[in-house]
Order: sequence, then structure tokens, then C-alpha cells
Amino acid sequence: MSTTFTLGFSPCPNDTFIFDALINGKIDTGDLHFEPFMEDVEALNNMALKGLASITKLSFYAYSRVAHNYQLLDSGAALGVNCGPLLVSSKPMRFEPTELAQHIQSMRIAVPGFNTTANALLSFFYPQATDKYACLFSDIENDVLNGNADAGLIIHEGRFTYQQKGLHKLVDMGELWEKHTHGPLPLGGIAIRRDLPEDVKKHVNKLVKESVCYAFANPDSGKDYIRQHAQEMEESVIRKHIELYVNDYSIDLGTKGRKAIELFLNLIDPGRNQAASLFL
Repeated sequence: MSTTFTLGFSPCPNDTFIFDALINGKIDTGDLHFEPFMEDVEALNNMALKGLASITKLSFYAYSRVAHNYQLLDSGAALGVNCGPLLVSSKPMRFEPTELAQHIQSMRIAVPGFNTTANALLSFFYPQATDKYACLFSDIENDVLNGNADAGLIIHEGRFTYQQKGLHKLVDMGELWEKHTHGPLPLGGIAIRRDLPEDVKKHVNKLVKESVCYAFANPDSGKDYIRQHAQEMEESVIRKHIELYVNDYSIDLGTKGRKAIELFLNLIDPGRNQAASLFL
């Protein structure tokens, strides 16, 4: 008897690269079938907060708030290595991190959602940043350029295009994180509902890993699927995006990846309920 699960992920190249084989029948999923839906990362976070998806990509900060309902898969995650969300402005401003803290209190900042890892990092490193508003991640650059925001916290493809649009980096949250923790930055992962049978959860985890491995072994296989959904259609940007956010941690978190996630959650959300196991 076949079973169908809802599967949420973003249209960004790293996610479509990972899930192409699973969604498009390039690996054998047996009796399990998946009904995909693509949304912006904050929309996925909000759906997880309501428990609406069986399996979903979500920000690790959002996961801290839904851990009682979801567990993390070992595969499909995005852990950044010396890179993370960028705080950018329309004018070049050279600040040391401590100097930026003095100026950031007066800045109006556009963020890609209050439940995102990006926003959590900004609050962690710069609690003085209190004048924030949320908007779609793809609108942030224009909001800064148009003067609606003094600075913007950009994610995804924006990392590769902001300079071309005349924006200037103030700080890289990933670099701050690695200096602080000496480890990778957990950005987003794949979560599955706790109330599903254990054998099903393990099977899904295996299938996601197979999908990632298929993508690495056949890098041109998903090009059409990736380009169909990418915000930034330039081939070089798509390639850089995948190379940066899909790595060994996406195949299997391993001990180091799991420890990095546990550390992130403990630092960013120390008051969370820690009774439930995070991982399968």
C-alpha cells in the first residue's frame, strides 16, 4: 500500500538540486510518494510552526520552536562553512564588529523573516538591532536600494549578486559565527514529523540521502528543474549557490554536524525545551 507525504522546500538551487532525484523519479522510492510544495523559507517556517507539513525544509532557528513535533533528518541540511547571511547597505561603511554595534541601533533593517536563522544570528550578535521588519528575501536588496531600509540581511542568491546591484557588505554572520564557535553555521535542515512510524522516518532519511548522492554523481541531471525554479537564472550564480550550500553535511550530518546544530540551538535559543531528541 502506497503512502503519500507532503514535502516542503524552497525554490532555491540548493534545495532543488537536493530533491530533484526524489521528486522526479530518478531514484526508487518504493511505496512512498511525495507531494512537493515550494515556498519561501519563512513561509516554510510558519507552516512547520502550524504542523502542516509531514516533511519540510526549515530554518534551524525555527526548528528550535517545533522540536516537540519534528525530528531532524541526517541528510539534506545546509551548514555554511565560513559563510552566512550578509548585512548590507547602500553606502560603503567600514566598521569593526564592535563599532558596528554602536551604529546598528539607529538602523532600520530588512530581514527575511523573524523565524529565520539569519534574523536569529543578527539578534545574537547585535541585540542593539531592534528596528527590524520582515519581508520576502528577494525584496530586501531593492528595499535597501530604494531607501526603505538602512540595511538588509540577505540570504540565498543575494550573496552573489549584491555587489552588482551597488550594495556593500557590512558584516558576514557566518564569519562571525565561525570566529565565535570554530565550527560550521547551521542554516537550515530537513525535519520530519515525530508521530510518523520509525521505519517510515528512517526510510525517508535514506531516500533523501540517495537523492543528494544522485545529484552529486549526476550534476547535470537536475539542471532544467533547478533553472525552472531559480530566482537568479544566471548559470554561474546557480552553480556557486549549490557549491556553497550543498556539501558533505548535506549527505550526512555526522558527529560534527550534529554537534554544530546542538551548539547553535543552545546558544541561540537556550530556553527551549531540550527533553526531546533532535535527531532520528
